[in-house]
Amino acid sequence: MTAQVQDSIASAPLEKLLAILYARGYQFVTVTPTTHALVNQRAENASASNLHDVFGWNRPFSKDIVGEEILELLQAAGALRAVDQGWQSLVRVSSVADKLFVHSGFPTESQDAVFFGPDTYRFINAMYGALATLPGKVQRCVDIGTGSGVGAILLAEALPYAAIWGVDINEKALSFAETNSKASAITNVHFQYSNLLHDLQGEFDLIIANPPYLVDPSARAYRHGSGPLGAQLSLDIVQAALTRLAPGGSLMLYTGVAIVDGHDPFVEAVKQMTKDAGCTYQYKELDPDIFSEELSTAAYARADRIAAVWLQVSRPTLEADTLLQLISTVAEP
Repeated sequence: MTAQVQDSIASAPLEKLLAILYARGYQFVTVTPTTHALVNQRAENASASNLHDVFGWNRPFSKDIVGEEILELLQAAGALRAVDQGWQSLVRVSSVADKLFVHSGFPTESQDAVFFGPDTYRFINAMYGALATLPGKVQRCVDIGTGSGVGAILLAEALPYAAIWGVDINEKALSFAETNSKASAITNVHFQYSNLLHDLQGEFDLIIANPPYLVDPSARAYRHGSGPLGAQLSLDIVQAALTRLAPGGSLMLYTGVAIVDGHDPFVEAVKQMTKDAGCTYQYKELDPDIFSEELSTAAYARADRIAAVWLQVSRPTLEADTLLQLISTVAEP
């Protein structure tokens, strides 16, 4: 991790916290903010009664629920605040497969909040399914907008022979990602600050991304995708990948798109971009209707729905590219 990454929440105590939670068999599937709020509003959920309540549901807790060691670690990490009912953690911990990931507490209102939720699980499931389709051995990979590092870390585990980079413009995200990789003992992943791929050199065999894609009036880094319908960052990632994919390389992108009058403006843009770059793409909807509450906002006044989609862009191998050029030359009058 570069020297640029600094944060008020210390990493070492959080690594020890994750080790304790691993040892105690902790697991928690993180839900949408709406579901989280609704469940916590129930009278019986006003305060925590176990570790899942503390680090999953992020409820206020008393010292006896977590014990002296965990309380001291949270204090040492700067991840603890006093509330009327006792204490509350400033971080949450979620599980994917057999890994634990620390990320921001609920609600994720700050500009540098590090989000984790249902999109994360969709992204990882799609990534695992697509890895088997890659045409060759992957040596260099990058996760753009790595957030908590979940994509980069699980990719590094799946491809132990590859060098993986996780990049982000959010320094808190990079700090959490570094903590999560160390806690999982993943050594072939490196985290650093980069806006898209601007601060990285060379080509990549695989680029993955799960970028923000909503229109957020507060422009929070984890949520705001820019552009009229939130798709601009996803398109910027596609454009960046098209210039940095190695021959035979692939981009795997999970994002959300607004469907307007039955039309998908994102995939139409991707069609032209990939055609111009001499690449091919595969595209599918993973979930036809997500974040329906956004349709009540002005930004989505004309949208029918917001869909979760999976895009895979492939650059031809050198041999395939040469063959296509020959065919094109022969076809010319």
